[in-house]
Amino acid sequence: MNRNIVVCIILSIVTCGIYGMYWMYKLNEEMNEIAGNKEYTSGVVVIILTIVTCGIYGWFWWKKMGDIQVAKSGEGNWGIIYLVLALCGLSIVNYALTQSFINGLVPAAA
Repeated sequence: MNRNIVVCIILSIVTCGIYGMYWMYKLNEEMNEIAGNKEYTSGVVVIILTIVTCGIYGWFWWKKMGDIQVAKSGEGNWGIIYLVLALCGLSIVNYALTQSFINGLVPAAA
């Protein structure tokens, strides 16, 4: 689904991260669909594991999201880039980059 990245970032900030968790859930579900693998971890489990591990699972998750992007696009080393950005506290950039990738795959609604 196409999402306006700027609006998503603003909503994440205004809601103190609550919308960010929803966005994480949706990104996970959409990337799993793009990967064509229903066996991957569900969005709810990703959020729970990220909260329980105080964000550590989120680092692993970003690496996986980047690896899916590389597998589908055949370019870049997104897994490492996403991991480094997450470790530096810049996960919001990862959200934007991942959403941009998804937006590029999904045709805009007419």
